[in-house]
Amino acid sequence: MNRWWSTLNRHRRARTFAATLVATSVAVLLGPLPAASAAAEPPLNTPVATLDAALRCPGSFTHPDREPVLLVHGTTSTYDETWGWNYAPALRDAGYDVCGVELPNRSMGDIQDAAEYVVHAIDTIYAATGRKADVIGHSQGNMEMRWAVKWWPHLQSRVDDLVLLADPGHGVTGGNLFCVGQCAPALHQFTIGSDFVAALDRDDETPGDLSYTNIYSFTDEAITPFTTAPLNGAKNILLQDVCAGRVVAHFGMLYDAVTYRLVVDALSHSGAAVPSRLPFGKCLEVDLPGVLPHEAVAATAVTGANFTAEILNATKVPAEPPLRAYAQ
Repeated sequence: MNRWWSTLNRHRRARTFAATLVATSVAVLLGPLPAASAAAEPPLNTPVATLDAALRCPGSFTHPDREPVLLVHGTTSTYDETWGWNYAPALRDAGYDVCGVELPNRSMGDIQDAAEYVVHAIDTIYAATGRKADVIGHSQGNMEMRWAVKWWPHLQSRVDDLVLLADPGHGVTGGNLFCVGQCAPALHQFTIGSDFVAALDRDDETPGDLSYTNIYSFTDEAITPFTTAPLNGAKNILLQDVCAGRVVAHFGMLYDAVTYRLVVDALSHSGAAVPSRLPFGKCLEVDLPGVLPHEAVAATAVTGANFTAEILNATKVPAEPPLRAYAQ
C-alpha cells in the first residue's frame, strides 16, 4: 500500500508541475488574462448558445481601418425593425462592419437579462477583431449598453464610443403611466424612481475611459420629461440646439439626417460628436442616406402597431424584477 501511495503522489506532483508550467507559459506569452475572467464580475446566466444565436455579424470583418459597430434596439422592437432598413445599410455603405443583437422578448423582459446579450456581443466582436467596438443604442437599448459597461467593467477597454439615441437616462414617465397596475418587467425598470434606474445611475453615470455621445430631442414623445435624457459625463446634444425648431420624434431618431450625421461624426473622430463639425446646410437634410420618405412612414406604422400589441399582450408582473446581487 505504501509503495502504491508513494507512486500516486509522484504522479500527482508531476501533473501539478506540468500544469503550473503550462499556466506560466501562457501568462508569459499572452500577458494578464482579460478582466472578463475576474471573479469580481458577475457570470452570464444566459446559455452561450442562446447568446451566439442572437448576434448578427457579417461573415468576416473587412474594414480594419474602422471600428466595428454594434447596434442595440429598444422596447417592443427587434433588430431588423429598428436597424435593418436605416442604420445598418447606411453604415455598411459608409465603410463600417455592422453587427446587431436581438434582445429577448422584444426587450419587454428583465433588462438585466437583456444586458447579458450586449456583454457577450461586445466580447465576441473583440475576440473576432482584436479591436474596440462602437456601440449605438436606441431608447431602452441604451440602458442595456450602460448596464453592461457599468457592471462588466472589462468592457470599458473594449468599447471606444457609446452613442445613445433617445436615452431614458433617469427614467421616463411612460413607465409610471403604463405601470399603474401590472406591466412588463422592462417598463417597471425604466420608470422614474425604480431600483433599476437608481442602480444604473449610482456613483458614475458614464463609467470608463470611453466616449459617450448622447443625442436627444425636445419633441421626443416617449422620453418625458426630455430633461431625463442628459447624463453626467456625456457629451449631451439636444437636436434643437443644432437645428432650431427641428421636430424629431422618438422613432424619428432612427432616420433623421442630422442625428445620423452626429452619429457618424462620433464614430469617425476621436472622442464624442462635435456639432460644429457638421457641414453647412445640414439642417435642410431630412432623412439619412438610403431612406426614402415612404420607408420611414411604413416603418413608423409597423413600430406603432407592434408597440400597441406588446403593451397589451406582453407578460405582466406586479413589480420590477429584484436587483441582482452585483448591483445592490
